[in-house]
Amino acid sequence: MDLMGKKILVTGADGFIGSHLTETLVRLGYDVRAFVMYNAFNSWGWLDESPLEIRSNLEVIAGDIRDPHGVRHAMRGCDVVFHLAALIAIPYSYHSPDTYVDTNIKGTLNVVQAARDLNVARVVQTSTSEVYGTARQVPITEEHPLQGQSPYSASKIGADQIALSFHRSFSTPVALIRPFNTYGPRQSARAVIPTIISQIASGVQRLSLGSVHPTRDFSFVDDTVAGFIRVAECDAAVGEIINVGSGFEISIGDTAALIADLMGREIDIDTDPQRLRPTDSEVERLWASTEKASRLLGHHPDHGGLDGLRRGLQKTINWFGEADNLARYKSHLYNI
Repeated sequence: MDLMGKKILVTGADGFIGSHLTETLVRLGYDVRAFVMYNAFNSWGWLDESPLEIRSNLEVIAGDIRDPHGVRHAMRGCDVVFHLAALIAIPYSYHSPDTYVDTNIKGTLNVVQAARDLNVARVVQTSTSEVYGTARQVPITEEHPLQGQSPYSASKIGADQIALSFHRSFSTPVALIRPFNTYGPRQSARAVIPTIISQIASGVQRLSLGSVHPTRDFSFVDDTVAGFIRVAECDAAVGEIINVGSGFEISIGDTAALIADLMGREIDIDTDPQRLRPTDSEVERLWASTEKASRLLGHHPDHGGLDGLRRGLQKTINWFGEADNLARYKSHLYNI
């Protein structure tokens, strides 16, 4: 599918990945509508920080992904929908699991139901590597069993299956992208890389972290965004699940050491009990197989391997190094 000339909707456009995706689509000359979370401040989230040339070429609709009427209104006239709106913080899902069902599962149902009724040409459903749980074999292929080890991951499994069921039941043109641990500028401090960088940048030597032995496959946000666009463009991706990651795994502890080295700092790490997941809920190992993305999409991450991780981390560190950006983060507090 050629996206040029198509009307494109991005749900969750105000968030971390969503704002990067929205900006990239506008820069590529596409006709983009952003669906952001309604709030009394008329805030567009991270899109408020976008350059004027982005904002002036962008249609913005505020609403709530849990509201089927609002979702249908936002999707009317659209050819392609990138569905990113979701609750994604794992610790908060322990606290308020009900809202994850409403937002992630029912929100996805609202999107695919409207897509079916409005004859939308392509829906890109956003999954997460967390649905795999701790790897049973590596690298993790798309055929790996699904394991809901947190209410968050369980809700995303449900959302994915709702989306795929509409493809199987009604031929709704759904393609499912499964990003591994995306990082980069603007990411919330609920994620480990911003937590590490913001603490070090704030002058902290003894970092407060959770478990440092689990491994992750970190995908720089630009690579994740490129994967989204390639999935939307690829007709063969309809009905498929496609991992997008770097194809490289590293432990949280080694990631912290790498960041400290890049920032020229010496650090120690304290284990903060409130940052630990329940024992059976911790995902011990994530490492993406990128073979399918390479074969089907021609997608190859620019920030793969250790060298790529270094380059992506440096870009992220540089962003946090700007005083106005760092001031947005409460590095002395645990961000649930």
